[in-house]
Amino acid sequence: MMSPEGNYTSTTEFILIGFTDQPHLKTLLFIVFFAIYLVTMVGNLGLVALIYMERHLHTPMYIFLGNLALMDSCCSCAITPKMLEDLISKERTISLYECMAQFYFLCLAETVDCFLLAAMAYDRYVAICSPLQYHTRMSKKLCTLMTTGAYIIGNLHSIVHVGLLFRLTFCGLNQINHFFCDVLPLYRLSCVDPYLNDLMILILAGLIQIFTLTVVLISYFCILFTIFTMKSKGGRSKALSTCSSHFLSVSMFYGSLLFVYVQPNSVNEGDKDIAVAVFYTLIIPLLNPFIYSLRNKEVTNVIRKIMNNKRFLTF
Repeated sequence: MMSPEGNYTSTTEFILIGFTDQPHLKTLLFIVFFAIYLVTMVGNLGLVALIYMERHLHTPMYIFLGNLALMDSCCSCAITPKMLEDLISKERTISLYECMAQFYFLCLAETVDCFLLAAMAYDRYVAICSPLQYHTRMSKKLCTLMTTGAYIIGNLHSIVHVGLLFRLTFCGLNQINHFFCDVLPLYRLSCVDPYLNDLMILILAGLIQIFTLTVVLISYFCILFTIFTMKSKGGRSKALSTCSSHFLSVSMFYGSLLFVYVQPNSVNEGDKDIAVAVFYTLIIPLLNPFIYSLRNKEVTNVIRKIMNNKRFLTF
């Protein structure tokens, strides 16, 4: 192929640099990340199975939570297996199409998560601020529309960015100084100016995150106003406990995404975002099942019921 600057050969394979080249550190990282991966998959898929099996958990809040756990599993599956392979392999290569697929599923999971977290915030707003109208305003139809809409927008968002990646040509140095095929490190390897791609990331990701975050903030503003006007201390503490786990998850998720993607000149920021990427691709999917399960009486009661039944059966 020819470029205005001269001849070059198009790159169809990349090398993921990862974290380190020191064998003892790679072994330690493999053990740590493999343990994180196992706990993440067991926790999230276990939560999905729990919500599916228990009929009294078939409410909008738990349907959103089950889909959030499913997307966290998707995010972990898109990133961790390849990362673990690279930690024990000398080649650490990934093809262009594998790279695109990895980013597609990551983008899908993160986008759907944004809308699910916003839907969960709205659900808590209706439950606390308009409890008598909850079953009318949060009907099964609306819940289905919200969930379906999240998946549709997530797929469209991913398709747009992957499609824009195919307009780029990668040549010369094929080393990605990251542990997965994130879009920003790919832009740095492009022989074509990625200005349009970066602009679309800023616009689309910015609009999605700002819109969903606005829904979350408005919902919680109304929730807090309602809580602090309650006369009963028991009512206030109960309402706060139902929202605290969700607010913690939202804070971690949006904070890391806004830091990485929605900032000017993000392409030229170097690779200081690797630590943040570890947080939102590995740590948040690991923590979410525990945040929502251990702080949720309904879920803990179901788990205790299952454990008690198993003990009974063993006798």
